[in-house]
Amino acid sequence: MNGPLRDVAIPNGWDRRGLPGWTYHSPALLELEKEQVFRSHWQIVGHVSDVPDPGDYLAMDVVGERALVVRGKDGVVRAFHNLCRHRGSRVVADSQGNCKGALVCPFHGWVYNLDGTLRGAARPLTFPELDKVEFGLKPIDLEIWMGFLFVRFRQGPQPSVAELMSSVEQEISHYRIGEMVPSWGIWTQTSQVNWKSVRDVDNEGYHVAMAHPALQDLYGATYFDEPFINGVSRSWATYNPHAGRRWSVRNYVRIAPRPAHLPEELKTAWIYYGIFPNAVIAVTPETAQFYQEFPLSTGETLLRGAIYRYADESREQAAARYLAFRIDRDTMAEDVQLSEWSNESMQSNAFEGFYLSDLEYGVRTHHDHLRKMLPVMSLETAPEEKDVWNLNEALLSRG
Repeated sequence: MNGPLRDVAIPNGWDRRGLPGWTYHSPALLELEKEQVFRSHWQIVGHVSDVPDPGDYLAMDVVGERALVVRGKDGVVRAFHNLCRHRGSRVVADSQGNCKGALVCPFHGWVYNLDGTLRGAARPLTFPELDKVEFGLKPIDLEIWMGFLFVRFRQGPQPSVAELMSSVEQEISHYRIGEMVPSWGIWTQTSQVNWKSVRDVDNEGYHVAMAHPALQDLYGATYFDEPFINGVSRSWATYNPHAGRRWSVRNYVRIAPRPAHLPEELKTAWIYYGIFPNAVIAVTPETAQFYQEFPLSTGETLLRGAIYRYADESREQAAARYLAFRIDRDTMAEDVQLSEWSNESMQSNAFEGFYLSDLEYGVRTHHDHLRKMLPVMSLETAPEEKDVWNLNEALLSRG
C-alpha cells in the first residue's frame, strides 16, 4: 500500500492557528493534562520480549504514577501500581530486572506473589488477618498489541488498543513485531521543553528538507504525513536507492536487505504511526521501535523509547539496524534543538502564535484532539491559573 491508508482532505479556509502560547507554560493546565490526557490514555511500557521469563519486570514512573509490569510463574504478563499496600513504597526500585520468586518491598519486607496477591506482611502478628487479594498490589489495565505492552492508569471512554489501531493493524502485522527482541534496552533522556513542543516537531515532515539532511538524503520527496484521525496518524517514506550524500545513508541503502516476509511496497519503507497523545511506533525493514514523551514540568520533558530487532537477523540486517540508528540519532538531536527554539519563543511578547502550512495538518489535528478533551485550550488569552480546571469543566458541559 504505497500511499495513504485514508483519504486526506484539507478544507479550504481551515484554521491555521495552533494552540496558544500560554498552554505550553501553564502549571494548572499541565496538571489537567496529566489527569485527563495522560492517565486516561494507553501508554507503552515496553515489549513482551523485555519480560521473557517469570519474575522479569519493567517499571515506569510517569505523570505521578508508577507502573509495574511483571511476568508471573504461569507465564502471564500483568500490570500493577508499583505501590506497596503498607506504606506506599515502591515494590521494585529499578526500571527493569528479575525478582525471582516474589516481589519484596524494600521498606518493611512485605512480600507479594508474581500474580500480585499478598504472600505475607513482615511480623504478621502485629496486623489483623490480611486478605491476600484485598491487600494485593493494585492492578492496572494492560493490553498487549503486536507485542507492545500498553497500560492505562485510569479507565475512560477511550477504546481498546486493538480498536484504536485497527486502521493500521493489517499493514503493521507484516513486520511480526511480536516476535522481535530488544536491541539495546529502553532508553531515556530529558529535554528542556514542554511535552507538546516535542510532539509538534514530530507531527509534521514539512521541516525535513531543511532541518534533517540525513532523512532528506534517505527519503527525497517520498515523505508524506497523514493527520490524526480518531487518535492515530501515519507518516510514510521510501528510501531512495540512489541516496548517498551522507555516510550512514549511503551505506544503509547499500547494505539494507529487503526481507522476504514484507510485501514489495514495505521492503524499502520507513513508517511512523502516531498514537495520541504522546507516542509513536516506527518500523523499518529491519527494526521496530517506540518512543514517547511525558511531562516532568511545564518546561521539562522525559523522552523514552526502545528499538527491537528480529531474533534471527542476518549480519546485513544488524549492520542496517546500526546505520538506521545513526540516522535516527542525528535526527533526534536536531529535533530536540528545534523544539527548544520553538518552545522558548512562546515566552516572548513578540510571539503571536503558530500559522500553519497545509503540510502541517499533523500538528493541527493533534491540537484538535487536545482541544476536544480540554476545551480550555481554545482560549486565546490565558485564564487565571486558579480558574483553569473550572473553566474547562464549564466548557465541556456546553458540549
